[in-house]
Amino acid sequence: MYLQDHGADVEMTDDVDRATFRADLGIPDGLGSCHTALVDGYVIEGHVPVGAIERLLRDRPDAVGLALPGMPADSPGMGGDVSTWERQPVVLVGRTGDVEPFEY
Repeated sequence: MYLQDHGADVEMTDDVDRATFRADLGIPDGLGSCHTALVDGYVIEGHVPVGAIERLLRDRPDAVGLALPGMPADSPGMGGDVSTWERQPVVLVGRTGDVEPFEY
């Protein structure tokens, strides 16, 4: 597993109502993916590269978290060209549902 390979402790649960779970955490419709993680007070939605998560935890912006909508073929955990993983179009999700590009 990608995050475990980068030193993260991972506890997995399956929630059949993923859309409600995401919404309750503050992730707007349209930003969903197949995985939702809770990391040190932030929501990580989708196949977000570890570099983006590291920057989020280092900078600690006032936000809900990060999202990489859908399941891009060249994203972490999806295979493809590993050299593209850290260039995925991650967005920062604000507390009011606003979204802005997240550079990392």
